[in-house]
Formats: sequence, structure tokens, C-alpha cells
Amino acid sequence: MKIITTVKDLLNTSVCDSAGGKQIGMVPTMGALHEGHLSLIRRARSENDVVYVSIFVNPVQFSNAEDLEKYPRTLDEDLRLIGDLADYVFAPSVEEVFPVAPSEIYNFGTVSSVMEGASRPGHFNGVGVIVRRLLDWVRPHKAYFGEKDFQQIAVIREMCKQCRIFSEIVTCPIIREPNGLAMSSRNRRLSQHEFAVAANIHKILEESKRFNDVSEIVNYVESEMLKIPEFKLDYFQIADAQTLLPVDNFNSDNGVMGFITVFVGPVRLIDNVRYR
Repeated sequence: MKIITTVKDLLNTSVCDSAGGKQIGMVPTMGALHEGHLSLIRRARSENDVVYVSIFVNPVQFSNAEDLEKYPRTLDEDLRLIGDLADYVFAPSVEEVFPVAPSEIYNFGTVSSVMEGASRPGHFNGVGVIVRRLLDWVRPHKAYFGEKDFQQIAVIREMCKQCRIFSEIVTCPIIREPNGLAMSSRNRRLSQHEFAVAANIHKILEESKRFNDVSEIVNYVESEMLKIPEFKLDYFQIADAQTLLPVDNFNSDNGVMGFITVFVGPVRLIDNVRYR
């Protein structure tokens, strides 16, 4: 594994790999790696000749300064976990990625305006800014993302369509802790008690599958969340799995999913579940 810290070296390396006819896979991350990230990297390793992993805490996708400040930064541990799973790790400074403040403005339509887009203004524009740059620099054949961030994947697909980026966006299943909590870098900020309580997010979503009516599901999930004093529900939305627009029945040909965001103490956690 080679560590790359400059865009110039990244470009030179990826151009050489492409010229050599190598199939390139990429896993963009913000570090603080866990088994969910490693599952993406292993998938990339199994499907490509060469694998790039980026580790960069992207400031322009944070709307909350405190969240950015407290986001875990564990580069040495991350490199140890990656080991020989990747050929290159791109770990630049903020100044290297943004020598001047980014000015790109995207319009991703409804997939970026609902749920996370409504709760975190500017977040998905920041995601588009960094992911486009990474894909432009590396030009991977395949880029890998976890389905915990389901809405982010929809935004990235739309960005690739608008910007004519032809990397294949590969989605991978959510990896969960033994107690069912979706793995997240933010889980490190939970106390032992909060970590145990947070397992109820997945439990409640799974139990909600027994209902056959959208309004019943919403009422059940919201009422169960209120029973847990450590929880503050940001939103729970049942939506079309492709458009991400709210639905009031299960008739969509695209499938129907539930999306939830919950504050556990100061930590904001997301999860989702497929109903149809």
C-alpha cells in the first residue's frame, strides 16, 4: 500500500494504471474506518486489478461546525486496518483538495431536497463537490458505497449522470454491529449506554415490517421512538426507493423504503429498511 497526499501524484498514478489497462476500483471514505468500510474495500479488491481508498474529512459537506470538529480522525489506525487490501490510499490535506474555496453549485433535483437534504442544507452539494473531484482524479471503473447512506448514493448517481461520469456506482449492503446498530464512524462518539440503546433503532424498524399500512408503520415507529428518552427523532420517512419522494402506499414499482435519522445524545445516526 502506498500513501498519496497530493493531487498531482494521484493523477500521475491513476493515469499510469489506466494506461496499463488495469481495472480500477475506488472506495471514497472520511476515515474512522470500521468493518462496513472494510467490506467495501474487500469487494473492490475482489473485482478490480488495483484499488484506491480515499481518506478525507470533507468540510464542505458539514452544515454543523461542531459535528465537523468532533468527527473522528484516526489515520494511523485506518492505514493499519486497510493493510494490503488497497494499493493506494489518498490522504490529502484540506488545502490540497481545496486550494481555493469550492464554488460548484449542483441541482440534483428531488433526490437531494428531501430527508437529509431538508435537514442538512448544503450537505449534498458538498458531497457532490468532493465525489466529483475524486472520480475525476482517479477515473475508477467502479466506485463503492454502502447502502446505509442510501440517499447519498442516489445523489451521486444523479451527479454522475449530469456530469457524464461513467464510473459504475456499486452499492453494498449495510454492515451492522452484533446488536443490530448500523456501523458508522459516529458510533465511536456514543457512550457504552448510548451504544446499547441505539440498537433499538434497527429493532424498531424491523418490527415495523409486520404492518401492511404506511400510516400504521409511521405511527408505530414514531410512538416507539418517543418511549426511549435517549432518542430525539429527526425524521422518519417512507419513500419510493428510486425517487425518494414520500409515498402513502406500497404500490410503487420501484420498491418502498423507510428512512430514519435519530439523535442519540449529541450523535446523529441514520438507518433504513426496505418494506417492498
